[in-house]
Amino acid sequence: QVHLVESGGGLVPAGGSLSLSCAASGRTYSSYAMGWFRQAPGKEREFVAAIGRRGGSPYYADSVKGRFTISRDNAKNTMYLEMSTPRPEDTAVYYCAASGDTCYSPSACARESLYAYWGQGTKVTVSS
Repeated sequence: QVHLVESGGGLVPAGGSLSLSCAASGRTYSSYAMGWFRQAPGKEREFVAAIGRRGGSPYYADSVKGRFTISRDNAKNTMYLEMSTPRPEDTAVYYCAASGDTCYSPSACARESLYAYWGQGTKVTVSS
């Protein structure tokens, strides 16, 4: 089992940058594939990015590809999401999630049912 806590959210101007972190408890963190999702006001939660157990195989939603970077440091039990040139439409609550399964495509990694553990979320507001 793993407990996830997101941090780093806040107010950022469009075109700026912001870094989110997801700290995980548990000694088996490296056995989990990880993902970021987000939920904008009035919208359903959507996939943002995912990364494999050892930091490989990053996948991104088309809406953030080229602007966001997902990474992880297994020695620190932490995953990151670097948000570059955010847009007002990136405003959302961002959630990290952990999966004991492996996914091999963006569509597979985007399935919420793949992830057994979720954090409480951190709010990101991008001002125009």
